[in-house]
Amino acid sequence: MASITGFGGIFLRANDPKALYAWYEQHLGLTKPDGAFAFPVPTQHPQIVFSLFKQDNDYFPPAQKAMLNLQVDDLDGVMDRLIAEGVTVDPERASYDFGKFGWLTDPEGNRVELWQPA
Repeated sequence: MASITGFGGIFLRANDPKALYAWYEQHLGLTKPDGAFAFPVPTQHPQIVFSLFKQDNDYFPPAQKAMLNLQVDDLDGVMDRLIAEGVTVDPERASYDFGKFGWLTDPEGNRVELWQPA
């Protein structure tokens, strides 16, 4: 059965993402070689991402301060199951070199991203 396989990332809004990245680098020692903080996790593939977004970025609803990204092993299977269960699912799906993405909305109105790593 298609299932969630792990935690994919955290996405936060920031008034000045560049300055906040610098603060996390300076004070917590995080580095961002590919534009976002990445934490290798031996039991999970390929990584967990911590990424910052400007307040007016529309990747997820501006009123929503953070978005969960959950890794899945079969995006289409999970999305089809969620639709069958009556979950509000965005019909859009996206594919990139690093994986496939789909979105749903939880009962509180939060947009949640599902990611099937490449």
